[in-house]
Amino acid sequence: MENKEISQAVISRLPRYFRYLGELKDEGIERISSQELSDIMKVTASQIRQDFNNFGGFGQQGYGYKVEYLYEEIGKILGLDKKHNLIIVGAGNLGQALANYVNFERRGFLFKGMFDQNPALHGMKIRNMEVRPMEEMAAFVKENDIDIAVLTIPKTGAVGVAEQLVKEGIKGIWNFAHVDLNVPKTVQVENVHLSDSLMKLTYNINRYESENDI
Repeated sequence: MENKEISQAVISRLPRYFRYLGELKDEGIERISSQELSDIMKVTASQIRQDFNNFGGFGQQGYGYKVEYLYEEIGKILGLDKKHNLIIVGAGNLGQALANYVNFERRGFLFKGMFDQNPALHGMKIRNMEVRPMEEMAAFVKENDIDIAVLTIPKTGAVGVAEQLVKEGIKGIWNFAHVDLNVPKTVQVENVHLSDSLMKLTYNINRYESENDI
């Protein structure tokens, strides 16, 4: 595949394609056209073809796409053909909820450790993980080949923790802290602001109500 810049809009749609194709595969569907996929996903057939053409196309005109092949190829693009070792920093309600979500493991995301600065939480078991003190995090990252860290801590501590993780060679940070992290380009950061998503929902509610005079 040619090394080209892919827009964030296209990248953001890839997990949706992967999810829908997985459901089709489980239903025993072997082949699907861009129009049929469009009807399911509510994305235009033209947009689907444009998105896939960024990665080589995957199909033949008049023939459609082989569901299992397309599912596997998009999985490779998303890096799901390899295992990823993760730690969670922050053993509060959100951190515990993420640790208990089993679908991550089915996608190859393996939680190896959990850390928190609160001594009252140290030694507590979340699934098969014991909450450890922050002082053990650096050595644990190195010894367990951790490539992704999940930050579910207040923003006041997130910057310092991120700097420490960068020093230990972390490759990616899934950041739930409400703060922007200044990290080298070699470290990928995905920011998750739950309140932003909720405000987007209320915007769409307001827009619908105004357009329909509710």
